[in-house]
Formats: sequence, C-alpha cells, structure tokens
Amino acid sequence: MKTYTLRSNAQVPALGLGTWKAAKGEVYKAIRDAIKIGYRHIDCAAVYGNEEEIGQAFADAFEAGDVKREDLWITSKLWNTQHKKENVIPALKKTLADLQLDYLDLYLIHWPIAMVPNPSMPFTAESFVSLEEIPIAETWEQMEEAHRQGLAKHIGVSNFSVKKLKDLLSYAKVKPFFNQVESHPLLQQKELLAFCKSEDIVMTAYSPLGSKDRPNIKENEPDMMSNEAVVSTAKEVGATPAQVLLAWAVNRGTTVIPKSVNPERLKQNLEAAAIDLSSAQMEIIGKLDLHHRFIDGTFWAVKDGPYTLANLWDE
Repeated sequence: MKTYTLRSNAQVPALGLGTWKAAKGEVYKAIRDAIKIGYRHIDCAAVYGNEEEIGQAFADAFEAGDVKREDLWITSKLWNTQHKKENVIPALKKTLADLQLDYLDLYLIHWPIAMVPNPSMPFTAESFVSLEEIPIAETWEQMEEAHRQGLAKHIGVSNFSVKKLKDLLSYAKVKPFFNQVESHPLLQQKELLAFCKSEDIVMTAYSPLGSKDRPNIKENEPDMMSNEAVVSTAKEVGATPAQVLLAWAVNRGTTVIPKSVNPERLKQNLEAAAIDLSSAQMEIIGKLDLHHRFIDGTFWAVKDGPYTLANLWDE
C-alpha cells in the first residue's frame, strides 16, 4: 500500500475505508473483512451513527490478532453541534469510548458549520449558529488541546475552502495536517489541492466514486463510471472504472476513502491504490472537470440561516 509521510513523520495509507452510510448490522463485518483484506486506514465520524459497532469490530480484530492498534490509521470527526469550546474534548472522548480506543490518529472538524444541540428536523434558521458567535478559532483551540493531550495524534478539517484554510493558518498554533473534501474527476479542486500541498496539508478525497447511495440523489446526475475517458482508461490498464477513479486520486497525491461493505468491492478498491496511471491517462481524466458537487451543501443553506452556498464554498 502506498503511504504518505506527514510532517510529523507518521505515515498514512493512501487508500482507506469510508464508513458513511455503512449501516448498523453491516459495518461490523465490513470492518473485520477490510482489516483481513489489508486495509489499515479507516475513516469514521460521530454523526454516521455507527461508531459503537465499528469500535466492537476494532476490539475483536485486536483480540483476534488480525492487526495491532498501532498499525491502523483511524480518523473521526467533530460534529457541527459540538463546536463550543466546552464541548470539543467531551465529544472526542465520547467517540473514543464508542470506538474503544485510547487515541485517534486524526480528528477533523467535520464542517465549517456550527449548530445548536439537537437541532430540529428539517433544519431551520434556528438550527444554526453563525461563525461569528462560535468562531472556528474557538473550536480549533480545543482541537489543539486534544492534540496536546494525545487524544488525537493529528488534527485537521473537512470541507474547508482555500479562504477558510488561510484564515485558520493565520492563528493556528498547530497547522491542520489534513483537509477532507469531495474530490473526483468531475470536481478536481485543483486550486485547493495546490494550496494544501504548498502548506504541507494532505487533501483527502471523499465521495470519489460519486456517492451513488446517498440520500436525495438528483435526476440526470453525471455518471463517472460510464464516462468514456474513464472506461477507455480502465480497458487500457486492465481495471474497472471504479478502480481507475481511485487510482487517479492516489496518483495525484491525495488520500482517498471509498466506502463499501461488499468483500469483493473492498478488495478491488484496495488494489486500485497500486495502479499507476500514465501522465497521458492522468491528463485525459484531468480534462473532465465540471466543478460538479454531488454533496453540494444545500442542506445547510436554509431560509434566513447564517449559511449560504456562497459563504460555505467561498466561490
């Protein structure tokens, strides 16, 4: 497995297992299978609602001798309702308890969005708190405290634009190690990737295959799996279109976290990290950018609320 060396000298596997939408009753087996297949990078989040089951899978895998804790890279994320300074460490400790771990390898601010505890559904303006009231600086200070205490060996952010990263870097005592964002050939985030590389921040790609099992799929969305350039490249390298999409992410220097609970797909996804695409193949796929977001953030942009798509993505 290809790895990236961080400025802490720690190494992170380039391809990991995402657990968003991995249902209770399925995710335990998926984690156990993934570890046996060779996955060493697992991406979790409190809001996914499955960390207790994942934690049991970790505990059982350790007890069975399938893997040692120090050989896994485990990420989780702080949810929007826990941004106040007094809530960050308790939220992390709850995640650690659920995952049956003493520390995380990486803890991320999930979104640059603050919310009230137990917001109403569907979300209304009253569900949200502006970043003027709970600034990212307040939250980040406690992320740094979690890092100082050793509860999270690395800290970072998710869904941050270049503008938001620059603002964070202006006051951070500990620079974020990662920025996890949607990225795939239709949303290449070239400016963001270049900025992250210039600041020694690793960019992680989520929804690399288009997140076809997410809720609220729109009609007539583009299908990367059937894209002519992707399909032809797959034939050239003897791989599936999905493997080409994942190999593209690794070849351009990002980590990538596809989700699956199917053992054969898990194996195929992991094998994709070893596929080398030529510069010509990378260039062909590089021409597919449509700046198309599958996860467009419209669920945060409610009437009279503090968040809009413009101030979320800064574009």
